[in-house]
Amino acid sequence: MTRIAACQLAPSIADLPANAELSAGAARAAIADGADVVVLPELVTSGYVFADAEEARSVAVRADHGVFAAWAAACTARQGAVVVGGFCEAGDDGLLYNSAALVDASGVRAVYRKAHLWDTEKRVFTPGSAAPPVVETVHGRIGVVVCYDLEFPEWTRTVALNGADLLVVPTNWPLEERPAGERPGEQQVAMSTARLNHLAIACADRTGSERGVEWTEGSCVVSADGWIVDAVGAGAGTAWADLDLEASRDKHLAGAAHLWDDRRPELYERVTAPRA
Repeated sequence: MTRIAACQLAPSIADLPANAELSAGAARAAIADGADVVVLPELVTSGYVFADAEEARSVAVRADHGVFAAWAAACTARQGAVVVGGFCEAGDDGLLYNSAALVDASGVRAVYRKAHLWDTEKRVFTPGSAAPPVVETVHGRIGVVVCYDLEFPEWTRTVALNGADLLVVPTNWPLEERPAGERPGEQQVAMSTARLNHLAIACADRTGSERGVEWTEGSCVVSADGWIVDAVGAGAGTAWADLDLEASRDKHLAGAAHLWDDRRPELYERVTAPRA
């Protein structure tokens, strides 16, 4: 079994030193409590609601920054531990990216740049153009997307087809109204994505508020069958789950029903065709 921790935190806007300690502290605490895979929120090192691109640039970092060395150091406390979290990336091309790093005790294993930018993010960031990484770890194959990427089934199906056992999603879900008694819509998307791909998913959301934006506080871990195993709710906290990640590899649903074998990609051209 793999113990997964999705940490719901409240980073501060444009305060890199405080956020570096917050994220490293959360990773250390979760690993000390037995986590094998720790997921931190989107843009956890920088905050989210930037006044402009220049403010974002003031806290943008590269993948060799010390914050990731601190995450890697946290991983040394448990054999095979992995930390995934979001950061504002200063690209070598001079552009800014909303990115996520997957780190283990050896350092940064992969960096993913968010491909689908939400709303005003487009004023600050450039969208990534590479497929989500799927990284082999001692716990299984871990895929990474960021927040709004989860809303695009073509993108998450790409991760599943590339062999992921677990999809991790650093996210910042803005709070939206919903009918009484209903789960947040984003959690429902995570549940349906898990079920449609028979793929475990861990989402780490924000808590608190930032420049008038309230967050959903929807951090959760979803089994490959599409059920929420644990969720945080209001406030800072951690969603925990012990999952057999190899279960994600079995795409049999019942009898002769098989998610991959029953695909008809020759019929799906319209799904990826440019909009007319």
